[in-house]
Amino acid sequence: MGTSPEAVADYRRRLSSGEDVVDPGRWAGSLPAAAGIAPRVRVGRDRWFNLLWLVPIGFAVLLAAVAAAQGLRNTPAVARFIDRYPGTLPANTVAGGLPWWVDVQHFLNALFLIFIVRAGVQILADHPRLYWTRHSTPGRDWFRFQKPVPDDPLWTAKQDSVSLPKHVGLPGLRHSIGLARWWHLGIDMVWLANGAVFYILLFATGQWRRIVPTSWEVFPSAASVLIQYLSLRWPTETGWTAYNSLQLLAYFCTVFVAAPGALITGLGMSPALSTRIKPISRVLSIQTARSLHFLILVWFLLFVTVHIALVFATGLLRNLNHIYAAREDTGWIGFGVFCVATAIMVSAWIAATPVTLARPRLVQRIGFALVGPLQRLFEHLDATPGEYTEHDISPYFWHNGAYPTTPEYQRLFDSGFADWRLRIHGLVDNPVELSLAQLRDLPRHEQITQHFCIQGWSGIAKWGGVSMTTILDLVKPAPEARWVVFYSLGDGPDGGLYYDAHPIEQMRYHLSMLAYDMNDAPLSYGHGAPLRLRNEIQLGFKQVKWLAAIEFVADFADVGGGHGGYNPDHEFFGYRQSI
Repeated sequence: MGTSPEAVADYRRRLSSGEDVVDPGRWAGSLPAAAGIAPRVRVGRDRWFNLLWLVPIGFAVLLAAVAAAQGLRNTPAVARFIDRYPGTLPANTVAGGLPWWVDVQHFLNALFLIFIVRAGVQILADHPRLYWTRHSTPGRDWFRFQKPVPDDPLWTAKQDSVSLPKHVGLPGLRHSIGLARWWHLGIDMVWLANGAVFYILLFATGQWRRIVPTSWEVFPSAASVLIQYLSLRWPTETGWTAYNSLQLLAYFCTVFVAAPGALITGLGMSPALSTRIKPISRVLSIQTARSLHFLILVWFLLFVTVHIALVFATGLLRNLNHIYAAREDTGWIGFGVFCVATAIMVSAWIAATPVTLARPRLVQRIGFALVGPLQRLFEHLDATPGEYTEHDISPYFWHNGAYPTTPEYQRLFDSGFADWRLRIHGLVDNPVELSLAQLRDLPRHEQITQHFCIQGWSGIAKWGGVSMTTILDLVKPAPEARWVVFYSLGDGPDGGLYYDAHPIEQMRYHLSMLAYDMNDAPLSYGHGAPLRLRNEIQLGFKQVKWLAAIEFVADFADVGGGHGGYNPDHEFFGYRQSI
């Protein structure tokens, strides 16, 4: 029992620790900026529609709608319809106006959405394609802002990422998804807590009547309001005590449909939940969840745009007093508070990127403090096989990672890995070195599972190899061994061996294995030959490819940069990423 100093030193000395600041010039292995293309939506089988055309088309449609609405208002039938349904229903009236807590909630929601949306767009830019299929097969995407995938068998998902304009994404660098996820998921937790408070106050104070339909009359009333808005003859403003029916429906959809939908679809992209809660994952695949999550983002952006436009167009001072000063008048107090609130949000917008680049470890720590408790809860959900069959195997499985190019690996590859050995050492009773033939002689384990990449793409494959339970039974870890470190034959993009640490309890999970076969064939070069890890409740970057060694340790603080893996060390990912 005990650690083999020679074995540990051989791999640990080849690790690199990473840095505690972000140098844009050397970020992600000096990955150059890469411009995408204008967003496009698939039309039919092979045609793509450039969404920039929606600007002139939308303007023309709006002009036509205004002209039509003005004409309709002059007809007796429409005039009678508007008289019958003027826009605001008495049942949706709340005495006393808007309370102060609504103003506070309004500001906090706007502030949080800045970070959530910017970080979300940054995440999307890492795999700028959306699919309705469970697979991420090139050519099957329905939305993209990247060129078609080139005819290169080793084209990686990282190469497919695009750069965003400065101060649009957060933190605004190409392939900065690790930091973007901390912002997105961390602020999500605060936003959800704020939302829970909002729901409680909404129903405790009776303010729910403003935004919850209580009569079918809300629909013709909303149609009446729409005609009035489009005719540029605004409906009577009653926002202090009641929203008009169109506002009510918009708020209802935002608060009770879009917001919960964002949570559900976000969880639908979690590897831990999707491999465990099969009835949901069968219907809401990661790619369906991702597409719906994006459409919810579009709804939020559309709602905010129209909301701001109408606030300015339908009585600016009175509206700002409602939502920033909790008062019903046309004074300048609300406008003054609005200016201060806007200055805070603009300052936060501008400061977010430089603060993130200067203090990425702080962002990493705060993000994990916010997300970690939920993440640890999901990690204890052991999954069982059987969700997928060979019929479900993806026709295309993206490559990713920095390929090994050393002479050492080339010699092993050319010899069919005859001289390759998997060294398993550290805090174990029985340290071993296993050849590929010896691994194949161990009891075979097979599983058909879905791969979840942190960038957003997914794929289903059949893996053949050895269960990690078999490995643990063979080497007999010591009681103090709490982490299992996997070392690769390949370097990371910033130099130094790629590695990652996993909790030892997850190695007993049914779907944790060492795979030497993929889809009934030996692993290819691009997918990790001769051996790779599969831990299906974790994201793809933790599935170490081109395995060289496994070390059992009590703590990973003195391994590499001490953050639990190459990507946590260099690109500020989390060593736990089950959601």
